Amino acid sequence: MTGGQRRVLVVEDDLAIAESVAARLRAEGFVVELAHDGPSAVAAAKAVTPDLVVLDVMLPGFDGLEVCRRIQAQQPVPVLMLTARGDETDLLVGLAVGADDYLTKPFSIRELAARVHALLRRVERASLPRVESRIELADLESDLAERRVLRAGVEAHLTPTEYELLVHLAERPRAVQPRERLLSEVWGWHDGTGARTVDSHVKALRRKLGADLIRTVHGVGYALEVPR
Repeated sequence: MTGGQRRVLVVEDDLAIAESVAARLRAEGFVVELAHDGPSAVAAAKAVTPDLVVLDVMLPGFDGLEVCRRIQAQQPVPVLMLTARGDETDLLVGLAVGADDYLTKPFSIRELAARVHALLRRVERASLPRVESRIELADLESDLAERRVLRAGVEAHLTPTEYELLVHLAERPRAVQPRERLLSEVWGWHDGTGARTVDSHVKALRRKLGADLIRTVHGVGYALEVPR
């Protein structure tokens, strides 16, 4: 961080898109570093320790998924992935390797900047101390200080956003949480769009913690299911 400014690493091989994103983020007050391929992205992340990474999936050298794996192995950092493909499998894979959010191309630069701000706010909020220290619901356990989650004694490795979503649902067990509320309270989005983002993160949680943990209420949202 330089002079209190947040540092963002933008990884994009399309130079026009990279410069456009960088210009907008600099105008928003961020220090921006650029990388245009997989190897240089990993090297830059190690050298500058960014507060957030904007990461394209399709890159020369090796792809953004491998970049995300290697960056997260170095040091956990929030990642906003950019993908030209809207296939849900690709999105779930991105979440599985440590991405916190994604945008599908084409996207507006204004929306990208808003997502960056919201993701950083989410990370800051997650770092604040909580009144309670643990969540224990049937075989689901979480140490909120250490941000560790276990299901039936087996630890699950969650991204920061997955963790925040799980805690939000766990704070109101069995209560149905509408997608719009989850987007507002977990993601910090207030325009009501992005239902697919919630759905993808719920699927990632089910894959890591068990399909029976979260109940879908069609047309409304989700509820955490625990035995009575």
